[in-house]
Amino acid sequence: MSNGMILLVEDNPDDEALTIRALKKNQVVNEVSVVRDGVEALNFLFCEGAYAQRKASDVPQVVLLDLKLPKLDGLGVLQRIRADARTKLLPVVILTSSIEDQDRIKSYGLGANSYVRKPVDFIEFVEAARQLGLYWLVLNEPPPRRV
Repeated sequence: MSNGMILLVEDNPDDEALTIRALKKNQVVNEVSVVRDGVEALNFLFCEGAYAQRKASDVPQVVLLDLKLPKLDGLGVLQRIRADARTKLLPVVILTSSIEDQDRIKSYGLGANSYVRKPVDFIEFVEAARQLGLYWLVLNEPPPRRV
């Protein structure tokens, strides 16, 4: 499915492995870049710190963002993404185990494109990954890239 890069922002190695495995099981062959905390996510997106040499034009097709992250939580990351003209329109899918209504309300309020609860069961998770891949990497028309 498609060839755009996916940025996975996930601090839990088990959830990271599960997400990548579920994507591969659904033939999502996109490159998956993984960062493990909110600060690293922003450094990646804005080509700062350890990612200063990264090409700014290499924008992810979609960001899969966990909410519970070290250093800066997912809501803080989302807020910074939406506040910057370079990433304002970047598709961001909240991928979290949180069942709190407040997290969902805050996520959408800050401009999340989608909110997906991580299923505990692997079969359900594979299906969720299939649907995410199909929608965000094949069906969705992203905003045009600036020239």
